[in-house]
Order: sequence, then structure tokens, then C-alpha cells
Amino acid sequence: MNERTARDVVMMRAIETADTKREILSEDDRLYASRSARELANWQASEGKSAATLDLFIGQRADLILKRLAERTPAFASFRHRRPLMPFLALLLPILGFLAGAGLDRIGNPHRVDLLSAPLLLILAWNLLVYLALIVWALMPAKLTGWASPRLLRRLAVGKDALPRKLPAPLAAGITQYLGDWSQLAAKLTKLRLGRTVHLAAAAFALGAIASLYARALLNQYAAGWESTFLDAAQVHALLSFLFAPAMAVFQLQGFSLADVQALRFVQEPSPAGGARWVHLYAATLLLLVVLPRLVLAIVSSLRASRLARNFPLDLGQPYFRLLADRIGVSGPAVLRVIPYSFTVDEARHKGLASVAAMVLGEQAQLMLRPSSQYGDEPQDTLRDARLDDPDVAVTAVLFNLAATPERENHGAFLDYLVRGTPRGIAVLLDESGLSERGAGQPGFDARVVERTALWHEFCRYHHSPATVVNLLHPERHPLELGSGLSVSGAP
Repeated sequence: MNERTARDVVMMRAIETADTKREILSEDDRLYASRSARELANWQASEGKSAATLDLFIGQRADLILKRLAERTPAFASFRHRRPLMPFLALLLPILGFLAGAGLDRIGNPHRVDLLSAPLLLILAWNLLVYLALIVWALMPAKLTGWASPRLLRRLAVGKDALPRKLPAPLAAGITQYLGDWSQLAAKLTKLRLGRTVHLAAAAFALGAIASLYARALLNQYAAGWESTFLDAAQVHALLSFLFAPAMAVFQLQGFSLADVQALRFVQEPSPAGGARWVHLYAATLLLLVVLPRLVLAIVSSLRASRLARNFPLDLGQPYFRLLADRIGVSGPAVLRVIPYSFTVDEARHKGLASVAAMVLGEQAQLMLRPSSQYGDEPQDTLRDARLDDPDVAVTAVLFNLAATPERENHGAFLDYLVRGTPRGIAVLLDESGLSERGAGQPGFDARVVERTALWHEFCRYHHSPATVVNLLHPERHPLELGSGLSVSGAP
């Protein structure tokens, strides 16, 4: 699935799940889109002499649904075709970089080449520092190298957060959800494109400085020299020899001696001889140490971004997509894995869990019930035989008793272990059936339930595990939307 299709699919999911009351997309709209997408996917697959795949079907379905919404709502049509900021920035920054470098034409004096030119030395020093930082970052965990802020990446990926006017409430809610989902999913791709743009801008800045040196040399007589309060000729010679060594070795440029450097020290009037030599040395050094490495880094970032854009990593194993897959029969039944914690699941509650699985993942969903983990047990011991990255499991849910009081060192440690070890994230089910059985009819019971529910929700949010309240003895009391009833940590 390429980037454009993935973006449409994420937008479709956000809108469809936000429209729980079928106000903007009726059930007929959804069924028509599914049937038509299945036919189109089968036709395209037959043309290519291959089997219809889930990503092909979902991409066709997203296109049909979004076109239908665009026909009905002109404001949404304009939003769908709104261009992100990144392409504009990718063109603007290198142009500004070249102009800024070209504007660096007064290097100490418009008629002289200063061997210790602060602007040129700063360009070289800054780029060498950047290369060192890139090497260090390459050896560090990815989470510690976030040089671009999430807010900047979001702005570049989806543009402004402002929504078009005159949108139906469910459509506005869906677009808002899409903006958050897509900015997270596309963060890596946006960072690669931003890195490519920054490298190109840095190369363009150095090229502008080189162009400035040569352009002024055509119309002015350069006088070469240097001056320093703290450095003598020997120190300046050593510094320049080190700085220009790569350029002299690669381009076979004329070198210089200590006597040459001594003779070029500004005392009264600079010497008009030898300016071209130093122009060539600085230009070659900028080309070798700034322009070429930056272009190589830009090419690497561009290739990685292109590969990611062609094969966008959208997880089609999530409940929403697994439900669509079940409807067209391109995959087996989705599996809900439930891990009880300090909770005994009797036969009646087992049936309730099966009903929850059907609500979330469709009628063909399967329930995988793990043995209950005892209170205080270490999760790595009780889940030693559990394959948390099992690709056949659509959703992994932890089952807690709402009557229990959440504890950070027990419930929290259990959640943290699962969040770290489950690639698709986890959900939390809070069963209220036991609490309701004991306290129903007591004064102030409803208020206690609300208070306890709020406590658990806050606790689970702290541990990055969104919670859903269920009643396993009466599942119909908390109906869940097909494909979107459970919020999963780590999922967009």
C-alpha cells in the first residue's frame, strides 16, 4: 500500500468510526462501498493474474467512500485535496539557502579574501559538528534522537489544524481524529523528507557562498591576507594546512608554505597577489566538506522516504481492518486474546467475553482466554509462554475487575509489561458485573460506580492503556461499535 492509499484509508477509518449513528454514511453507503470495492479488487487482481488482497480491497473502498462524501459535502472535497506544507517547504528552503549563501559576499571586505574568514570557517565548523551529531545519533536509541518536534512534524504532514466550515459534526470529528492519526503514522516519513530538505538547503547555502566568491572575483581584484591578535604565522599555517588538506589532495590545488602565510599577514596594505589561489582553496573545501556530504545525505534520505512511501507500513491487523477482512473473506476470523488479572472467569462471563469479541471483531471472531494471572505475580513469569507478538491475534485485552482498586506496583506493572511487549498495543476491559451484583440498590451506589470508573480510566491513561467498561453478565448494557469498540494502546 502506497502513501496516498494509506492516507485515504486512515481518513476513511476515522470518519467511519466517528459516524456511529450513520448520519453521514448510512449502512447502505457502507455496504455499497464494500461490494463495489470487492468487485474492483477482484477485477484488478484478475488483470494481474493474482488473488485479491486486503490492502487492495480497503484502498478501493476508501476511495469510493471519500468520493461519495466529497460529492455530498463540497467543504470536505476541498479539504481532501488540501496539500500538506512539506512539498512547499522542500522547494522553498533550498532556494532560500542558496540566496542566503550568495548574500554572504562581504567576507571581511568586498575586495579581499580573508584567510581566517569567520563566515566561511563557521560554515565548515557547523557542518562538521552536524556530521558528528549524526554519527552519535546513529548509535543511540531512536526515541532519544527526536531533533524535530512532534508539533512541527504534525504541521508538515497535515497542515493547519483548522477545519473547513459547514461540516457535519460527525465528519468534523472524523477529520479531527484523522489529523492526529495520520500525523503519528507519517511521522517517520515526514522526518525523512524534512531531513532531505535540510541537507539540500545546507548544500545550497554552501553553493551560494561559492558562487558569491567567484562572481565577485570576476568584477573585483581580490587581495589575500590575514590578521589575528592571538595567532602567529606558524599557527595560522598549521590551521590552514589542516583545513585545506582534503581539497589539495583531491583537486591537486597549489599548496602554500609558512613563508607564503607570513607574507600575507595584513600590516598596512594587503597584497593584491595570490587572491585566486585562496578562492579556489575555500571553494574546493566547501564543495568537498559541505556540498558533497550534504548531497549524499539528502540522497540517502530521499531513497528511504521513497521506499517508505511506496510501501507504507499500515497495520491491517487492527480490529477495524480485520472486521472488513472477515466481511469479504480474505482472511481468517479475527482473534480477541483476553488476559485476566486477579479475576476468575466463570462460564457466564466466558460467554460475555465471546459476545464482546463478536461486538468488536464481528460474528466470526474467536476468543482466546488466557489463564488468570494472580495478584502480585510477576508478569514475565505468568506470561512466559504467551507469544505477545502473535500476528494471528487482532486485539490483546487485559481483564480487570472494576471493583478492585488499581495499584501501580501490581496492576500498573502488569500493564507496563504488556504495553512494552505487545507490538499492536493492548486494550483494557473493566468488568462491572461483580461490583453491580454486590452493590445494586444501595444508597449512593451509582455515584460510587462513576467515581471508581473515573479512577480506573485515569489510572489506565497513565499507563498508556485505554480502558473500556463492559458487563460480562449483561454485555448488551455496554454495546461496542464493530471494529472500533476497543481503544488500543499504541494504535493510531
